[in-house]
Amino acid sequence: QVQLVESGGGLVQAGASLRLSCAASGGRFSDYIMAWFRQAPGQERAFVAGITRYGISTNPADSVKGRFTISRDNDKNTAYLQMNNLRPEDTAVYYCAARLGGAVATFSSRYDYWGQGTQVTVSS
Repeated sequence: QVQLVESGGGLVQAGASLRLSCAASGGRFSDYIMAWFRQAPGQERAFVAGITRYGISTNPADSVKGRFTISRDNDKNTAYLQMNNLRPEDTAVYYCAARLGGAVATFSSRYDYWGQGTQVTVSS
């Protein structure tokens, strides 16, 4: 069973960049498909981006396309979310998630393991 810990969130101004990290332990990291989701107050948890076991990223959510990039380093047991040109509407708690096998899924219910989340706040 894998444990996930996110880091890298914070308070930034619009236009800034942040890189979130998701450190995994307790399992063989390369066995897991990884994804990032986010949840803003009063909203459902939403898919942001996903990446296959060997580093092929799938199409991110339309709202972040061209600005956010997911990656992973299987040697470091870590997944990343590079976020550029942040906007106030990107403000949310960001979660990393993992699932065994299959393909990247955009529904949160398809993921078995979750981190505790990291807050990202973008001021205008």
